[in-house]
Amino acid sequence: MTGRHSRTRRITSPAGLAASAVVAVALAVGGTVGAVRVTAGSDAGRPAAIDLSPSIETSGLATGSPSASPSTGASPSTSVSPSAAVSPTPSRTAQAASRSRERTASPTPTPKKTTARPVVDTGSCGASFYWQGQMTANGETFNPEDLTAAHKTLPFDTMVRVTNPDNGKSITVRINDRGPFIDGRCLDLSRAAFAEIASLDLGHIDVRYEVLG
Repeated sequence: MTGRHSRTRRITSPAGLAASAVVAVALAVGGTVGAVRVTAGSDAGRPAAIDLSPSIETSGLATGSPSASPSTGASPSTSVSPSAAVSPTPSRTAQAASRSRERTASPTPTPKKTTARPVVDTGSCGASFYWQGQMTANGETFNPEDLTAAHKTLPFDTMVRVTNPDNGKSITVRINDRGPFIDGRCLDLSRAAFAEIASLDLGHIDVRYEVLG
């Protein structure tokens, strides 16, 4: 009996060599190539059949399928709150500290100057008023609307403050005439001056007077 044995056939045909070169190039480029099955025909003249269909292992989603929706359990990222603004560093001046300066005494307040005249004489008497006259004793033209008065002895231009004690009203007049010449009266006021402290209907009143220096 004749024994049968198998032997590996070498691909020596040009078509087989070309197929082997194609497989080598595909592996060098890095593509994933599926199983390559090389089947040789029974006769040397038939080219070898090569299966170049790539077998791609799909893990997860297939190509072209819609993208997976985000997981519902994932919490949104927490926004980072802006850091607090840093206050600028106060700049130092070149001046020396106040504690190193010599202490000075607080200034003494300057008293205000007053124009009030001092009282040099006081008294009480009757006062009346007049509204007629051409000239006064010092040579002025009498004006009943000026705040003036007549006195028997006081120097001209003396200032006298006259007060009505019944209502507390006061008026300061200037002496520019002589009079009155009725007993019990020492001042004869102009009509305007008398009207400042009393009614003209009274005619005369008792007053207090203060001679101002």
